[in-house]
Amino acid sequence: MAATVEAPTTTVEPIPQVAARKVDAPATGWTSWVTTTDHKRIGIMYLVLTFAFFILGGVEALLIRLQLAVPNNDLLTPQTYNELFTMHGTTMIFLFVVPVMAGFGNYFVPLMIGARDMAFPKLNALSFWLLAAGGLVFYASIFFSPPECGWTCYSPLSDTDYLPSGGVDAWIFLIHLTGLSSLVGAVNFYATIANMRAPGMGWGRLPLFVWAILTYAVLLILALPVIAAAVTLLLTDRHFGTHFYDASNGGSPLLWQHLFWFFGHPEVYIMVLPGFGIISEVLPVFSRKPIFGYKAIAAATLVIAFLGLLVWAHHMFSTPSPSLVLVFFMMSSFLIAVPTGVKIFNWIATLWRGTITYTTSLLFAVGFIGTFLIGGITGIFVAVFPVDWQLTDTYFVVAHFHYVLMGGAVFTIFSGLYYWFPKMTGRLLSEPLGKASFWLMLIGFHVTFLVQHSAGMEGMPRRVYEYSDVQDLAILNLISTIGAFILGFGILLTLINVLISVKKGAVAGPDPWKANTLEWFTQSPPPVNNFDSVPRIRSVEPMKDIRRQVIAQTGAPEPAYMTAMEAGRLAGDGH
Repeated sequence: MAATVEAPTTTVEPIPQVAARKVDAPATGWTSWVTTTDHKRIGIMYLVLTFAFFILGGVEALLIRLQLAVPNNDLLTPQTYNELFTMHGTTMIFLFVVPVMAGFGNYFVPLMIGARDMAFPKLNALSFWLLAAGGLVFYASIFFSPPECGWTCYSPLSDTDYLPSGGVDAWIFLIHLTGLSSLVGAVNFYATIANMRAPGMGWGRLPLFVWAILTYAVLLILALPVIAAAVTLLLTDRHFGTHFYDASNGGSPLLWQHLFWFFGHPEVYIMVLPGFGIISEVLPVFSRKPIFGYKAIAAATLVIAFLGLLVWAHHMFSTPSPSLVLVFFMMSSFLIAVPTGVKIFNWIATLWRGTITYTTSLLFAVGFIGTFLIGGITGIFVAVFPVDWQLTDTYFVVAHFHYVLMGGAVFTIFSGLYYWFPKMTGRLLSEPLGKASFWLMLIGFHVTFLVQHSAGMEGMPRRVYEYSDVQDLAILNLISTIGAFILGFGILLTLINVLISVKKGAVAGPDPWKANTLEWFTQSPPPVNNFDSVPRIRSVEPMKDIRRQVIAQTGAPEPAYMTAMEAGRLAGDGH
């Protein structure tokens, strides 16, 4: 990390870079959005909808923390508390982190591989509307009886004997609708990436974010049918007299846990792998170096996905299982640290001796590495089953869970938002406001969750409505609640930043970061057909190749050449 360069904060004029010719402006009006099959508009609708759910889930989290701020609090009723933590967990997992990655994938995968749209545009639109329907069905339950079984809805708690109201049924339909949405979307991603790459873009030249989305899609295709089967069995148990999870009639609650976690653990990697892909795109751009170990990072992505399918039962160490089985799942959980470590070392090596530009996007990327590393280290403890027996269902697990998921997904999502916002809107987000948001989020996050490790080790159980004033639980929970509000304020700053910058942000131009991948070859925002001409790909950094070609053809030093070029002439052998 030898030299530093200030991030661009304002620009009066657009920054003309290497761009395609102008084309007709897209249709306007709300009907054009509702009926669109354009992958970019669908991607934006995914992002807007999922961030709306993120705000809802965040408000629910703050209410939970308010209830737990002091011992023996009666701010909320026990039933309301149970409903809130069920809605919060379900919203964040099924309505934010997973589909928001589909939003980024929808917008950027076709652009990054030089395609003009997804392989099946109408199915793409269907995926979005299935997600919206799932969220609508789930949140409609607040008008009668929200579910109270947590985001895992363990049986027998989710049986009609304990929860006869319709909230659990709404949760089941949410899983079906969002699952179908993700499954259709995953097939579309796979078909698009496999068949619609630009000339010369072999598998070895695929952007790392696209590798991550491809792996995300394959994991969804493998894991979603299992959770679909699990919730279907639950639905028949609840309403059609079957007893798949009823131990008193020959069924087994453990069957639910096996089916749920066979989906639920790959789900962790479904949520974090696209984030890894975002980081792998952001770091080389802002360190002005090629990504270190491209092939190793791509291979590590695939290995993590494979191992992620083998370790579901480490969520079930406290259930009655043979020791040999526990040892297998403990060892396979350890193995995941190897490819994950490969990624982290390669990211650090990419930054090493780079010419660092301290943009907000880079700060979120670096913040992610440190935060996720802490989550990985605490994961070692809960992967050792004798230790897990002591820590299971305590706040230590809550802290670990949030370090992995919020550190592994939310920080990367914000990094991607600041990185790609200029491409989606043509305007830059405010860097000062973004950096203020980052520091508040980073400080708020660690204040919230670091102390929860201590609360867990002092015996505070998770999923509790209230607790007694024993040991340090009162002060630890108060600190955690204060941190949650700092974190929430940091997130609010980014939302304000987006609302202001989308209209009044500095004009970005096609390639404000001088980035490496093909989405920066077209205008910001891109036209309907994405590219006027698609260049032949010669490396994993096609934009660098194009710039070199321009310099060779014109002899113009940077950045003067940028104003003189057009895509057709640049592409040369484009089609």
